Amino acid sequence: MLSADTFTRIALDLQRGNSHSERFEQMIQSVRQLFHSDASALLRYDRGTFVPLAMDGLSPDVMGRRFRVSEHPRLEAIARAGDVVRFPPDSDLPDPYDNLIASLGYLPVHACMGIPLLSEGVLIGALTIDGLNPSQFDDFDDKDLGLIGALASAALANALLLEQMASDPHGAGTPPVRQLAATAGEGEMIGESEAMQRLRCEIDVVAVTDLNVLILGETGTGKELIARAVHIGSTRRASPLVYLNCAALPENVAESELFGHVKGAFTGAIHNRTGKFELAHQGTLFLDEIGELPLSLQAKLLRVLQYGDLQRIGDDTQRKVDVRVIAATNKDLKAEIVAGQFRADLYHRLSVFPLHAPALRERLEDIPLLTGFFLERWRGTMGLNTLSIDQDTLDALTARQWHGNVRELEHVLRRAAVLARAEQGGNAAVIHERHICPGDGQPVARHAPLLATPDTVQEMGLNDATSAFQRRMIRKAVDDCDGNWAAAARQLSLDPGNLHRLALRLGLK
Repeated sequence: MLSADTFTRIALDLQRGNSHSERFEQMIQSVRQLFHSDASALLRYDRGTFVPLAMDGLSPDVMGRRFRVSEHPRLEAIARAGDVVRFPPDSDLPDPYDNLIASLGYLPVHACMGIPLLSEGVLIGALTIDGLNPSQFDDFDDKDLGLIGALASAALANALLLEQMASDPHGAGTPPVRQLAATAGEGEMIGESEAMQRLRCEIDVVAVTDLNVLILGETGTGKELIARAVHIGSTRRASPLVYLNCAALPENVAESELFGHVKGAFTGAIHNRTGKFELAHQGTLFLDEIGELPLSLQAKLLRVLQYGDLQRIGDDTQRKVDVRVIAATNKDLKAEIVAGQFRADLYHRLSVFPLHAPALRERLEDIPLLTGFFLERWRGTMGLNTLSIDQDTLDALTARQWHGNVRELEHVLRRAAVLARAEQGGNAAVIHERHICPGDGQPVARHAPLLATPDTVQEMGLNDATSAFQRRMIRKAVDDCDGNWAAAARQLSLDPGNLHRLALRLGLK
């Protein structure tokens, strides 16, 4: 039986710290000390998924994982129980934290307890307590566990309520806790670095306005996720977010895609077509790779932004639209203006509120979270109970200067996960450094110099060196163009058909 002083200490822990995250971390540390557990975690329930809020004793990548209840039988049992759940040491249900207890290597969990956290009868989270000793928690009473769960539930409900009030001060209808438990945003931005916190603050500021937004950042930094976050945080969130990749548009169809056309307007126009602007009426239009938009269309786009007027191709009727535009580019638009490739007046109209998507090298501390996020996403699709990464490899990834940003990290980890599963078999796989880049012991493949030197030509032969140079040029162009081969062909000054044939010959397709 736990003493009143113990409960008082935990209650006081929930009042310490300057933020909810600090208070939750303090509470988790107290719980771990109280039960002498090897790991403990506080999870928030969000539309069928448990999201870690604080943890102690687990691998750092756990904070980036999103545990789908339907894929984790123990978490599903906790979610459905309504009371304290104790799992027997010989339970056949896989534990979501197997191989993830940081200091003890890759060992299965033997003692596991879960406490569902409820508010107004609605599941809002869970508290999990794990250990390696099968009898580790036998001396603790379920009633005491329930009281600790009640304290955690109250603290979490309070945090969710304050979060709801901050994001929607005039919200009405269903009670806030029920509202939060029933809804969730899609396309979550993963990261707690200073750069990501600053970006989230800027998104919060601009989202509630109706200003146009220009998202600037390198390829692979997640500009579409930022656009989605702005839309979800706006008063237009109930209306559609319409996406258009300007780099993927041939010039002869770009105008129709944007503004629509009427039947018979040109050869092949066999019916009326609604453009993206009309589809996004009262919502948001996301124009990705805006720097690729032909100059001939930039003036028409400017008119829609200024007056809300558009005309379908072949139609003299003026149509009014109410659309918020979010644009994104990996180009330096100021340099494009100087080069005569982008209109200055359109730039100023779009960049009322610019947002910078930080490169991965600007937020290396987010790599453990991103790693956990990707590994947990693939674990289920690969048929594994657990998919983890050893700490040395995670440290090596964090020290790397990533040129391809989050997309490069995702691809490197995906390949490593496939190799680890093939090597180890079974229902669990652990990624080691050899899986990241087989053969050279490095966390990722070294980026070879773009230009061949006389020494490399002599070693490889002229034909091989030329092919290697072409492969690097094509890979870089395709990466720069977000995987769009037509845009890559323009960047390389090649005919698209010739580029495809060359890529096939070089083994790139």
